[in-house]
Amino acid sequence: MARSSARPLSPHLGIYKWGPHMAVSILNRAMGVGLATVGMAALVWWLVAAATGKEAYDLFMSWASWWPGKVVAVALTFTFFLHLCAGLRHFVLDLGAGFELQTNRAWAWGTLIGAFVLTGLTWLLIIWKGL
Repeated sequence: MARSSARPLSPHLGIYKWGPHMAVSILNRAMGVGLATVGMAALVWWLVAAATGKEAYDLFMSWASWWPGKVVAVALTFTFFLHLCAGLRHFVLDLGAGFELQTNRAWAWGTLIGAFVLTGLTWLLIIWKGL
């Protein structure tokens, strides 16, 4: 069977037009990896410090309350909310809805905006309550 050499064997990134829906899909996977690695490392460090004693917990809190620790905490919060919103978007797609291009783009933008808004609200609440 003859095949035209000008025709690709399968779709590839060169023929797709990049949009927010593709970026959110890739970010969802990256954020899942970030949560699994950095989030788990921070959680384990906190648990071990809490179980070890006052000195270990004070060391953890000194790192967590230092500005790089706060940046990591905000980044983990954003990562959590982006992964959550993207997971809800994928759940809707799994139900068979939202595949129209404009709807899919709107959901993708909503995912990004929702993650920023939820992160901001969470940290405003944390700062306001003084936790």
